[in-house]
Amino acid sequence: MTGVDPESAGPPPHRVSVVVPVYQGRSTLPALVAEIAPLTRVGTTPGGRRFVVEEVVLVDDCGPDGSDVVVRELAAAHDWVRPVWLSRNFGQHAATLAGISASGGEWVVTMDEDGQHDPAHIGVLVDTAMDEQADVVYARPSNEPPHGAARNLASRSAKWLVARLARGARASDFNSYRLVLGEVARSVAAYAGPGIYLDVAISWVARRVATVPLPMRAEGDRPSGYDVHRLVSHFWRLVLSSGTTPLRWVSFTGAASIVLAPLIGVVLVLGKAARWWEAPGWTSTMVLLMAATGAILFALGVIAEYVGMAVNMAMGKPLYLPVRDRRDGPLGRDDA
Repeated sequence: MTGVDPESAGPPPHRVSVVVPVYQGRSTLPALVAEIAPLTRVGTTPGGRRFVVEEVVLVDDCGPDGSDVVVRELAAAHDWVRPVWLSRNFGQHAATLAGISASGGEWVVTMDEDGQHDPAHIGVLVDTAMDEQADVVYARPSNEPPHGAARNLASRSAKWLVARLARGARASDFNSYRLVLGEVARSVAAYAGPGIYLDVAISWVARRVATVPLPMRAEGDRPSGYDVHRLVSHFWRLVLSSGTTPLRWVSFTGAASIVLAPLIGVVLVLGKAARWWEAPGWTSTMVLLMAATGAILFALGVIAEYVGMAVNMAMGKPLYLPVRDRRDGPLGRDDA
C-alpha cells in the first residue's frame, strides 16, 4: 500500500491516481515508475498542500514490444501498481479512458509512458487546481515539444482549427499530461462514445480549466508510436469530436439561400426589364437555378440539424452531469 498514515496530523492528503496508457513502454516504464515511487508516501506540494499518489494504473494497450512483461513485473514488485489489460490495441485515448475508469483517487493524473512528463510536477498541478479552483489542469509546455518542427507545426495548426470548431474547448491547451478531478474524469470515461477525443469530452462538463507552464523532457530511447497515418487519424478524430459546428454552417447556408434567392430573383427580373443583358432565357434560367439551389440547401440544412443531434448522442455528450457539492470534495479542502 501507499505510505498514507491515517494517524498523521493535519487535513487528509489529496489522493492522486496516476494513469499511464502503455503501448511501447518496455524500456521506459521501469524508470517512470521509479520516479513515481517516492510520491506514494505523503508529501507536500510546492504550495504546502499534502498529497499522495495512492495508485499507478498501467493500461496495457497490446503494444508490439512486449510491454506486458514489464507491466506484470512492476505490478508484482509494487502493490500500488495496478495493471489493466485490454483485449487488443485500441489507441491512446481509449486506453486512457479505460485506466480512468479503473482509478479511485480524488484526482486523476494522466501521463505518457515515454518519460516526457516529469512526475515531480504532480504537486504543481495540484497547487494550480486548488489556487484556481479548476476541475482540470493541463501542463503547458514551457519549452518546444521534443518532436520535429513539422510535427509541432501540424499540432499547433490542428489545435487552432479545432479551437474554432469546438465551442467551449480551448484546444490549444490540450495536453496528455493533465490533472482531472476524479469524479469528472470517471464520469467522462463512463459516457464518452467510441472515437471521441478525450479532451473535447472533458470540456463538455468541466466547470473551469486551467494551465500551468511545465518543461517537457526528451522522449525515452524508443521509436515514436505515432507514424503519419496515426497522426492523421488522431487529427481527424479531434476534428470529428469538435462538435457539429460544420453542420451548422450547412444549416446557415441553407437559410441564407432561402432569404437571398427571392431578392436575387427580383434583381434579375429588373435587369431583364431594364435590358441590362440580352441573352435569351438567361434570366429565367438563373431565377429557377436560385430557387432550386435555395430549396436544396435548405433541405440539407434541415438534414444537418438531425444529423447533428444524432452525432451528439453517438459521441455520448451528456445533457447534464450531477456532482457533489464542490465544498465536500478536494477543491473545498485547502490546507496551504
